[in-house]
Amino acid sequence: MAQDKIILTGDRPTGRLHIGHYVGSLKRRVELQNEGDFKKMFVFIADAQALTDNIDNPEKVRQNVIEVALDYLAAGLNPDKITIFIQSQIPELCELSFYFMDLVTVSRLQRNPTVKTEIGMRGFESSIPVGFFTYPVSQAADICAFKATTVPAGEDQKPMIEQATEIARRFNHIYGETLIEPNILLPQNEVCCRLPGIDGKAKMSKSLGNCIYLAETAKEVKQKVMSMYTDPLHIHVEDPGHLEGNTVFTYLDAFCKPDHFAAYWPDYQNLDEVKEHYQQGGLGDMKVKKFLNNILQEELEPIRIRRAEFEKDIPAVYDMLKKGCEEAREVAAQTLDEVRRAMKINYFDDAALISEQARRFATK
Repeated sequence: MAQDKIILTGDRPTGRLHIGHYVGSLKRRVELQNEGDFKKMFVFIADAQALTDNIDNPEKVRQNVIEVALDYLAAGLNPDKITIFIQSQIPELCELSFYFMDLVTVSRLQRNPTVKTEIGMRGFESSIPVGFFTYPVSQAADICAFKATTVPAGEDQKPMIEQATEIARRFNHIYGETLIEPNILLPQNEVCCRLPGIDGKAKMSKSLGNCIYLAETAKEVKQKVMSMYTDPLHIHVEDPGHLEGNTVFTYLDAFCKPDHFAAYWPDYQNLDEVKEHYQQGGLGDMKVKKFLNNILQEELEPIRIRRAEFEKDIPAVYDMLKKGCEEAREVAAQTLDEVRRAMKINYFDDAALISEQARRFATK
């Protein structure tokens, strides 16, 4: 019998979501939601995880929970079709993380490429918060608590999902088949796996200040597009241009569609023609940036409009989140019951254990 597909994915509320999040996972989540090819879909705001490296600034996390929720709704996630919840409001996740820590060694966590990269980015060196160091364990608990079969995420999260799979497999090996081993669902467009920042850095990051946010105005988006890193050797229009490392063309690979040319740049039939002209020389960066700006404005304008509507009733957004937390906790609690039973720590629910021990001590 085919296994029911259960989807789980989420984001840390350390700031508003940007277009890297959008093309990397958020847009695909909306598509998955609308396709309906799943039994359940959970999308969560990982505030507890965000606190692992923001413990001295809880207000930052607190304020950004609503920002992320608004971005979710504005992008098209529909709480009538899926469950949107806040991580910290599901205490069962902490309990499952605690059990999972016994299944992972320190050396295995140290080898996790995503953890190593994130530690380097934050300059933790030897002063690594334990909560942050054990991020893969808590993420495995998030996934396994909802028995997710599918986790839509960017390629940088691949080592995390692999570790979650290892943990679920080890638990099942020791305690019997209880948990589901998850699989990652990568973006369909390879470029979207890791969209660079507007400054040409390897990754768009809130901490690096090189993002285009979903909530930004049309004017702000245009300013950022016009300041984008291109080819430093393409000084004059007639100079041959290079595509490698050229952020504008990376973004065009991620966002451009064939019908954009008829709408915004009828001089060309497709992106290959633009690239060829640019490489030959004779095509200026500003024209290419203007084209990209038109494409991004078309993509982001409906999101901005929806966000403005949801911003008019913030209490309703919190009510939606509260309802999602209640639904999520019910599912996680069921999984924890099964976990405790498998681990034989469900003492008060095990009538056979109590009866057997009563007989044993009665015969003394």
